[in-house]
Amino acid sequence: MTMRIAVAGATGNIGALTVAALERAGHQVVRISRSLGVDLTSGEGLDAALAGVEAVVDATNSTATDREEAVSWFRTTTGNLLAAGERAGVRHHVLLSIAGVHRAEGNAHYAGKREQERLVTQGPLPWTILPATQFHDFAAMVTGWTEHEGVATIAPLLVQPVAPGDVAEVLAEIAAGAPQGRHRDLAGPEPQDLVDMARRTNEARGRTVRLVPTWSGLFDSSMAGEVLLPGPDARIAPTTFEQWLATQR
Repeated sequence: MTMRIAVAGATGNIGALTVAALERAGHQVVRISRSLGVDLTSGEGLDAALAGVEAVVDATNSTATDREEAVSWFRTTTGNLLAAGERAGVRHHVLLSIAGVHRAEGNAHYAGKREQERLVTQGPLPWTILPATQFHDFAAMVTGWTEHEGVATIAPLLVQPVAPGDVAEVLAEIAAGAPQGRHRDLAGPEPQDLVDMARRTNEARGRTVRLVPTWSGLFDSSMAGEVLLPGPDARIAPTTFEQWLATQR
């Protein structure tokens, strides 16, 4: 059945892929993004955007590295989105979150996502939260944040990365269905070392970056070991890291 579904963060990586997946399935998609005239931080344009919308997918993201700033950003944007959704009669709020978000205390972004989850679970709308593991492009993204003069620091995290396209397909599937509460973790087929992922991705893209593994950075040792791995009942997406890597060459 065709639905009118809004995607918040529609111009971002996952948001754009989710829009495409929903449109392939025949749904009418409303794109929510500041660049498109809808500001989640102020609420400007939200009521008009959500008119007639049956479900909302929240794929927004914050670049804040300060804990208080991250928590404040997610509290404001999520609160505005939920309130506007209630006014519009939205029947399903779908949130993309992070697997293991409640097991890692030291990271500012994770603190913000925990606040976001709290607001959704205690909010006025029926909801589904999809906790996904890190994406296949995450390692190279981290080195891009830290690289200086050809050298980048990166934490030796153990992750089980998932393809962004697979995440988008599952978000589209969930949005078109009934609210489920907390969905089981979504992960890729196999664990990977983040440092090795960064090395291989940069090589595939023809970039030379010297990697320095360290816990002195965005990710501390509280995220070591199996903290970021999915739960035992995880839903396993099909695309391997090697398959994704082949598209980067």
